[in-house]
Amino acid sequence: MANRRLAPAAEQPQDFAFTPENADWARGQIAKYPEGRQASAVIPLLWKAQEQNGGWLPQKAIEAVADELGMPHIRVLEVATFYTMFALEPVGRFWIQVCGTVPCDCCGAKELKASLHERLGPSGKVTADGNFSWLEVECLGACCNAPMVQINQDYYEDLTPESLNKLMDDLAAGRPVKVGSQIGRVSSEPKDAVNTLTDESLFDGSRVGAWRKRFEQTEGADQGGESVKKDEAASTEARVKDETKPARPSAGRANESNAVDAPAERASAGETPVKPEDEAQARDAKAAPTLDPAVVEDKVLRTEPPHHPATVGAGDDVPEGENPEARADAAGTRPKGLDTPRDDRPDDLTKIKDIGPINQRRLNDLGVWHYDQVAAWSPPEVAWVSAYLAFPGRIDRENWVGQASDLAGSRG
Repeated sequence: MANRRLAPAAEQPQDFAFTPENADWARGQIAKYPEGRQASAVIPLLWKAQEQNGGWLPQKAIEAVADELGMPHIRVLEVATFYTMFALEPVGRFWIQVCGTVPCDCCGAKELKASLHERLGPSGKVTADGNFSWLEVECLGACCNAPMVQINQDYYEDLTPESLNKLMDDLAAGRPVKVGSQIGRVSSEPKDAVNTLTDESLFDGSRVGAWRKRFEQTEGADQGGESVKKDEAASTEARVKDETKPARPSAGRANESNAVDAPAERASAGETPVKPEDEAQARDAKAAPTLDPAVVEDKVLRTEPPHHPATVGAGDDVPEGENPEARADAAGTRPKGLDTPRDDRPDDLTKIKDIGPINQRRLNDLGVWHYDQVAAWSPPEVAWVSAYLAFPGRIDRENWVGQASDLAGSRG
């Protein structure tokens, strides 16, 4: 891979600006991302700038994209110089990008590069007739059909030096060319002999329903074996009963304990079955206070259920099952909405505390797209939205109107 650098100053245009059509397209791309995330549109805008400029990116185009997105020039330059799909120097009418990564290299990319070098000269140089230039690039994602090249927007796969030269002859002469595999391969099917799925019954439908025949053939044998299974179960149950072990007084003792604590074991060992300290513990247990059942019952009956304050809000008189708009109409006045956001650039309503992505979508469905719309809500409109979103009192508590007013003011 060659170093990535901008074209010499002598080849750079003095300025760059999107055409009106492309400028509208760029604004549409930017609008796809939320407020503060416009930089995410940098790659599509660079691609459109390259397309408009005849297939390569001059410095002024990179700077124009940076200004459009409010990004430092160096950040956009970093993107443009990283991705090999962006040409930083003038290219021919047919720009040939040769994949040089491992799969293509193993399958013949070296021969393709040698052929291009012989016919067109060094990479990055435009031929005298302006038709061709070529460059080795990183993986183009068609590894199964290696080796391959990308010429302008199209992929040409399963190439040899001979087929690549014929392809260039046809392009230069204006003859139609075949896109994709040059050996008739469909998608990424095997190139040579097929080694898998050779049994047609796997995919010709003949096996449909075959499971039923197998089931019917084995069902009788399964039923015949039921009596054997029952006999085996009875035998196992009887054996478990016979092998039941007698209970041991020390069965509840921890495994690591070797102490003999049970009175019966003490007696068999010649010790006093009941020790004085055991009697003292028993007396203490009897002396422990007990709860009178009547007192307990009285306390339970007198215990009040936890208090849950009733939610008082608009729409309480709406029958259960009523739709949200009907509930809201009974509460207040619906705020006026917009069919679409102004300039196709909606505000990020999630910047208002307590509004998440779901409620932002619901507000958008009501035609609420901008901070100034929320800031202008009157009390009846707040009541309507509160009932619609099932947020009684929440809009006032979180001060949506005040937050929206601050956000609208910060935008100037």
